Amino acid sequence: MGSLGHLGLRYGKVLQLTLAVIKPDAVAHPLIMEALHQKILEHKFSIVKSKDLVWQRQDSERFYAEHEGRFFYQRLVEFMSSGPMRAYILAREDAISYWRELMGPTKVFRARYTSPDTIRAQFGLTDTRNTTHGSDSAESAQREITFFFPEFHVQEWMERLEPSFRAGQVKYDQQKQIHMLSGQS
Repeated sequence: MGSLGHLGLRYGKVLQLTLAVIKPDAVAHPLIMEALHQKILEHKFSIVKSKDLVWQRQDSERFYAEHEGRFFYQRLVEFMSSGPMRAYILAREDAISYWRELMGPTKVFRARYTSPDTIRAQFGLTDTRNTTHGSDSAESAQREITFFFPEFHVQEWMERLEPSFRAGQVKYDQQKQIHMLSGQS
């Protein structure tokens, strides 16, 4: 077995990045916000970046442009620019599918019925105010991460930092509330 095979066994699969957004309905409640942050940590996600932000209406319109003309578009645009949000770049094996599974179905009623342990079942209010957003594919993750974190370069992170994150050479910084390489401060 070559050395690459050995590394593969030792460190597991390459980590994947996803965008996770905590929507204004949840950010408005500090205890819910804290519970969601803890859920992210409990489910073994590394928090690569995090930021709190408030969108202008035009930010919402740009982000949800693919849904323009659909019945829920106006309500969604207005809601997403109604107050503070928190955006995360999360990393782990199969991050996109794990985060989507943790969020649960988009429709809160369905989530409560079929997936009662999910974020949306526990904290969602309506189909629009459903607590969280997550990327649905690797392509949308890259696009959405760039939208929320224009200064972050996915490819550069994958090449330079992903191997260290995958090898577990990171620590959680309680003050900054993100994971950092063990030698950083």
